[in-house]
Amino acid sequence: MVTAIKGNDTSTFGGNIDVPQIITDAPAFSAYQSSGQSISNATATKIIFDTEEFDTNSNYDNATNYRFTPTVAGYYQFTTAARLPVGTGSGESWLTFYKNGSSAKRVMNYQALTNTGVFMQQGTALIYMNGSTDYVEVYIQHSVGSSQTLWAASMGCYFQGFLARAV
Repeated sequence: MVTAIKGNDTSTFGGNIDVPQIITDAPAFSAYQSSGQSISNATATKIIFDTEEFDTNSNYDNATNYRFTPTVAGYYQFTTAARLPVGTGSGESWLTFYKNGSSAKRVMNYQALTNTGVFMQQGTALIYMNGSTDYVEVYIQHSVGSSQTLWAASMGCYFQGFLARAV
C-alpha cells in the first residue's frame, strides 16, 4: 500500500496503518504591533500588526492590508492578543477574527471594567482557508466612551497562525 502525500514525498506502509507525514514547509507567521493604534469607541477597527517576527511562506502582509492569505488550503490555528489601557470606568471590549471581510470568530467578548484600567484579551480559532483567495485579519471594538490606544509590544498585541491540517 502506498500513501500519497502532498508534495514530492510518498511513504509505504502495510496493512491498515495510516501515518501522516510531518509537513515541514507549512505556512506559519507571527506579527505584532510596533506602535500604539487609536481605537475609536463603538467602532470595529482592524488592528495594524506591522512587524513580522517570522513568516515562513510570505503569506502575511505587514505593510498594506495587515492580513494573512495562505497559499496552502487547510485548517489554520490562529491566535491573537490585545491590551487596551482604558483608565477607569466600565464597558466592554472584544476581539474578532474576520475572514474575507466578515466576522468569522469572536474570541473574546464582554469584560466588565471596574477601575482596573486595562482590557487584556486573547483567543484562538481554527478556521478553514481555501489556499487561494481566503484571508484573515483581526478587529477590536470597545465601549468605554472615548478613543483608546492599544498597548503595542510583541507580548501584548500580536497575531499568529499556522497550518494545522492541509486538505
